[in-house]
Amino acid sequence: MKGVFGRYLWVDLSAGRVEEKEIPERWYELHLGGRGMAARLLLEHVRPGTDPFAPENALVFATGPLQGTGLAGAGRHVVMAVSPKTRSIADSYVGGFLGHELGRSGYDGIFITGKAPEPVYLLLFEGKAELRPARDLWGRFTADVERELQRRHPGVRVAAIGPAGEKLVVQACIIHDRNRAAGRPGLGAVMGSKLLKAVAVKGHTEKPLAEPEKFARARAEFARELLADEGTVRFGEYGTARGLTWLSEMGILPTKNFQEGVFDLAQEIGGEKLKNTILVDRDTCAGCPIRCKRVVRTEFLGREVLPEYGGPEYETLAALGSLCLVSDLQAIALANQLCNAYGLDTISVGVAVAALMEASEKGLIPERIPWGDGEALVAWVERIARREGLGDEIANGLEAWARKVGVDFALTIKGVEVPMHEPRGKVGLGLSYALSPRGATHLEGLHDTMLEQDAPTPELGVNSRYDRFALAGKARLVVLYEDLRSFVNSLVMCVFTTRETGPRYNFPRIRELVSYATGLELGPQDMLTLGARNFALLRLYSGLCGYTKKDDRLPRRLHEPLPRGASAGRPIDPELFQKEIEEYYRLRGWDERGPTPDTLRALGLGELVQLL
Repeated sequence: MKGVFGRYLWVDLSAGRVEEKEIPERWYELHLGGRGMAARLLLEHVRPGTDPFAPENALVFATGPLQGTGLAGAGRHVVMAVSPKTRSIADSYVGGFLGHELGRSGYDGIFITGKAPEPVYLLLFEGKAELRPARDLWGRFTADVERELQRRHPGVRVAAIGPAGEKLVVQACIIHDRNRAAGRPGLGAVMGSKLLKAVAVKGHTEKPLAEPEKFARARAEFARELLADEGTVRFGEYGTARGLTWLSEMGILPTKNFQEGVFDLAQEIGGEKLKNTILVDRDTCAGCPIRCKRVVRTEFLGREVLPEYGGPEYETLAALGSLCLVSDLQAIALANQLCNAYGLDTISVGVAVAALMEASEKGLIPERIPWGDGEALVAWVERIARREGLGDEIANGLEAWARKVGVDFALTIKGVEVPMHEPRGKVGLGLSYALSPRGATHLEGLHDTMLEQDAPTPELGVNSRYDRFALAGKARLVVLYEDLRSFVNSLVMCVFTTRETGPRYNFPRIRELVSYATGLELGPQDMLTLGARNFALLRLYSGLCGYTKKDDRLPRRLHEPLPRGASAGRPIDPELFQKEIEEYYRLRGWDERGPTPDTLRALGLGELVQLL
């Protein structure tokens, strides 16, 4: 298969050894890259049940066939490892520029195992890889680390952990390009457990494409099609934050720790207010003309918020804003900067702080943490990052703290904090939350609102409009759009440049690009099968770790009705919800623990049956 180099950089930190390993060509044809290749490597080399912080765990940086080509939306890569939250493998997707450089490095990814005897960073510079001492970088903020490594090695792009990852805070993420986070599963803590401070990459070679001239023409047309869409242009202008006030109007903006779906002060933290007050620039990822990334400058409590740390996106504005009833945009911007500097996932931190605010209100903890207090928000970001006082307990995992205290309002699924999309107004998304092997995630596929249009995806047989509150029949749609998104995640394409529904549906163009890059001719069913195959790898691994169907559930609060707004009075019925879960398992061909032997064989994974 073209579009790949056919090898991974293989790093053993314990031995201080860096080498390359060939990847079986059949694996590329089965999995393409990205999610599929990372999961396959971890299945082969990391035993289920491995402690996330053990040297035997591996951290995988993986690209697909489109990275390094300059294609809009392909400036991304995936990071995967056994997560300290789920204790199974989990993936995180991140944009910026490192994925592009890795796609030009001569390797399709990096597989990192072991634990260094002292802090190190990995340098992959124009084809030469080596481990270098990082004692002088240990303890420093992520932007400082990037600045220093770019001074030493001009042209590199950097992924680094901050002090939170060093302290094994489970909310820790890996910060790329100073302000892009590989967040959610706690992979910054895994990197910290290996005493690996950073990965710095500068590419030097071109991707071996099947038909480079045709690819170049299709790449240019793809960018033109994106910019011809008025919605895409406006998205670039306002960023992901543009939907915040709209979600509040629909009654599905997570507010006050998911007690409400309406935030009365949503306008104060929305995309328009951000653009008109603290926005100073727009950033982008490699090859992308949309420029949706926020860049802000302001101050809060006499502390400056710097453009180098970017600015808050929708998930951050909701998690650190409406979820905590904080309406001070400056406070949210500073909290976002601190999360990027310390290397913390903003969703995880926001859900934790909201739970602490509710616990404080109910007198369950001695600390006073008032709702809506921007100063308290900032303080608790730092307490968690530094493991100070109660912050130390939260840093060991919100779910573990909730069990210890005996509260049921810490919103997590399989140890992962619920993201900022309210399933009581998107019930299919609620199914995906409960069923995802990587814990609660809003990026597995279906958002019911995208189906509230005529003939959402005719190519894939979705020809009817669907109500966002209706559960019946949603299992089939969850499977379909999960498989489609899993295909996207195996290419490692940005969800904002792929159109899954409506008149701008662009998967025929994406398959054309894949064909020109790899030489593989994929039809609609081929891409769905590939997505299902790679999704099955994650569920296979989680089943081997002990997860069963009984773990596929929502927190109790999400089965209660919202009190007001356009989505009020519509609780998710537990009985109907369970019926759709049963139907989902039937459609997937899974038993209680995941894929059956027959299902693995049908997906072309017969050699993995021996793992069951």
